[in-house]
Amino acid sequence: MISALASFLIRVLGKTWNVDVQGRLPTGPCIVAFWHDEMLPVWFAFRALRPVALVSASSDGQILSQLLRDWCYDVVTGSSSSGGKEALDELVTHASSRVVLITPDGPRGPRHVCKPGVVVAAHRAGIPLIMVRASSGFSKRFKGSWDSFMLPLPFAGVKLTISAPLHIPSNATREEIDAFIQAVTNSMETLGSEIVI
Repeated sequence: MISALASFLIRVLGKTWNVDVQGRLPTGPCIVAFWHDEMLPVWFAFRALRPVALVSASSDGQILSQLLRDWCYDVVTGSSSSGGKEALDELVTHASSRVVLITPDGPRGPRHVCKPGVVVAAHRAGIPLIMVRASSGFSKRFKGSWDSFMLPLPFAGVKLTISAPLHIPSNATREEIDAFIQAVTNSMETLGSEIVI
């Protein structure tokens, strides 16, 4: 009941946002990386692609799963701390033919630090990695949360900045994979340099 109500309220709120997309939404299989605190406007903007999303098995994750299914997503449950290997295997399977969205710093942080999953999934699936940032000057920041979660307010303007595809060579070594992981953190922090945080 709580999940259904929260989903309804967020979906009504999302319909009031004015989303300006800088860059191109993907047209083929890829991994999409975006920070945990910016998840709602990113999920909203990508919903028409009927993608796959990774969500934790927590109580908050159950609410988010309901929202995503109502936005026509397929949901994979797991995180780096619970069910991670199985979730990664499932995501790689989906990624061969779908757009897959992952928050690389979720579900517990550290904030804006990329964990290996997005890079490993893109490498194993042989598909590009795309990075996305979201910003809104008319939003509420929940400073008490670990990620300083952003909620765009009713009728807010939302800017989405989408990177060019990042291709990870199929023969990349472990050291090169580690370098790509660090590069994703660095690139996402500079993507859309006017991002409001």
